[in-house]
Amino acid sequence: MKKIIIGIAIVIALGIVAFFLFRKKENGLNFRTEKISRGDIVETVTASGNVNAVTTVLVGTQVSGTIKTIYADFNSPVKKGQLIAQIDPAIFEAQVEQARANLLSAKANLEKADASFIDAKRTLERNKALFSKELIARSEVDTAETNYETAKAQINASKAQVAQSEASLKVAETNLRYTRIISPVNGIVVSRNVDVGQTVAASFQTPTLFTIAQDLTKMQIDTNVAEADIGKVRQGQDVEFNVDAYTGVIFKGKVSQVRNAPINVQNVVTYDAVILVSNPDLKLKPGMTANVSIIISAKKDVLRIPNAVLRFSMPDKDKDKNKKAQQKGPGQKGAGVWLIENGKPKRISVSTGVSDGGYTELISGEIKEGQEVIVELLKTKQKSGAAAPRMF
Repeated sequence: MKKIIIGIAIVIALGIVAFFLFRKKENGLNFRTEKISRGDIVETVTASGNVNAVTTVLVGTQVSGTIKTIYADFNSPVKKGQLIAQIDPAIFEAQVEQARANLLSAKANLEKADASFIDAKRTLERNKALFSKELIARSEVDTAETNYETAKAQINASKAQVAQSEASLKVAETNLRYTRIISPVNGIVVSRNVDVGQTVAASFQTPTLFTIAQDLTKMQIDTNVAEADIGKVRQGQDVEFNVDAYTGVIFKGKVSQVRNAPINVQNVVTYDAVILVSNPDLKLKPGMTANVSIIISAKKDVLRIPNAVLRFSMPDKDKDKNKKAQQKGPGQKGAGVWLIENGKPKRISVSTGVSDGGYTELISGEIKEGQEVIVELLKTKQKSGAAAPRMF
């Protein structure tokens, strides 16, 4: 009999425990939580662009002809004023000689006109003297005056012809100088677009023969920043970027200019933020694609919360069950986090600061370091007993 009573008592005890466990499972909520921690938060704006030299000069030619000699090749260092190519000057030398001969002819014509003027002047003076003595007719004096004025005008025409010939000579000499392709800056030849024997034509537009980067130790990145982020970018902000050529290497730079001109590609508007980069070891090469992070704000050792916590919200049915545990009034507006207090979810309003996409700075709120906050609802138990996993 004693054993039977003990067995009945055990069964009743197990039944009570099972009842409470079953009730807890029926009405309880399972959450995944994380602790509030301290750490660094860096808010950035990401963009992409191409690395280029700060100053790139396209060297062309203003005259047409055949490339006779090339004195510089790819990656050749050049100095300002250095001869880097030569167009065959034969035709232009002949044009200079022709222009010089035309100038000599014009000067000779001027001398001839001077002599004719002197002769016409003497004849006019002589005829005037003879006419005063009534030794010749008035018509001869008039003819002498006409010849005098004509000779005088001829001198002016000859002088103009000399000036025109001098100008033609200067043009011919200038074209001859243009056959010598000179480097306009100190730098390195990035590309050479011609070969010896190739004919270049400068009739309609100047062909590019060489591309010279003035100084590859100083580079710039022209980045395309989305219009939604451009308002955060300012001159002088620090920049970190990487290129595919050097995996794991982080390069640094600064924003030097935010250009106002919009870049519209298929109705997507971006703006050019120019990044200045030091390149003393010449690792960066023109044309490399850079993945840029512009540092907007950096906070050290601040209280931070995972962004998933801020995105979490209780289901409506659970909010109804926990109305008494929730704060009411203005506290429900704005950012907030959920934590478990006395076994029930409770919402705490907080003020947030900068975010790096994974964590957000916690400025104020009734929450402390190490305290656990709800990240997501793992599952709920319906009254029917069916489990429905739910992820947030």
